[in-house]
Amino acid sequence: MMQQRYYYLVKIQYLGFRYHGWQKQPDVKTVELMLNKTLNYILEGKRFKCIAAGRTDAMVSANQTYIELFLYDEPLQLDGFLNLFNYNLPQDIRVLDISETSKDFNIIQHAKLKTYHYYFCYAQKMHPFSAPFMLNVRDDLDIDLMISGAQLFTQMTDFYSFTFRPSKLTKFEGEIESCLIENNNVLKANFFPEQSYVLKVKGKGFKRQQIRLMMGALIDLGQHNITLDYFKQLIDGKNRIKLSHVAPASGLVLHKVELV
Repeated sequence: MMQQRYYYLVKIQYLGFRYHGWQKQPDVKTVELMLNKTLNYILEGKRFKCIAAGRTDAMVSANQTYIELFLYDEPLQLDGFLNLFNYNLPQDIRVLDISETSKDFNIIQHAKLKTYHYYFCYAQKMHPFSAPFMLNVRDDLDIDLMISGAQLFTQMTDFYSFTFRPSKLTKFEGEIESCLIENNNVLKANFFPEQSYVLKVKGKGFKRQQIRLMMGALIDLGQHNITLDYFKQLIDGKNRIKLSHVAPASGLVLHKVELV
């Protein structure tokens, strides 16, 4: 006899600083592990399964993303469930919304636009409390040159140079819808440095550690370790240039996932 399934779309956010990424792994704390533990408790052992819209690496945060929740045998009583879920979750994970969907919806295959933010400051040593949220580059940066470099990423159609440890099966084709560096007017705290910046990248799909490799190349450009002409060679993936400067994870935030 086939079991009845019920389908829900859950919008969540989390601070990733104390987690080893999204995906459940042996002997370490992950976001998926904590969500599953909480659901197992509040659902009182009922069978369920969660699938994420995308995985994040260790220490990477998400301001707004989605999971799909499958529940077996009995539907949720949605009235009050969101409050119950949040009450039992750790303080660095929050559910923003939950709604019913159908078996025709597949969160992995559904078209998505993702916007990533990478927060950074430079030169002056920042307050230690800022460490979960942004990168402190110790040297001076040529921000104007970095702004020019960031805009070039919209011309990139081959992501080879910005793919971490590709396999023989990795497909490098892609497109970045927008990419820019701006003053940080998004995240605010009284312990943040007076001046900070944010790299904003939007696209339909990204390779493993792609944003961190992009940020690493922009830092190299801003420090004048590479020229703008060489940076343009990186943008053209046909040159097959390998990069090794992966910016730290703690400045990276999955800012928004849009289902399109």
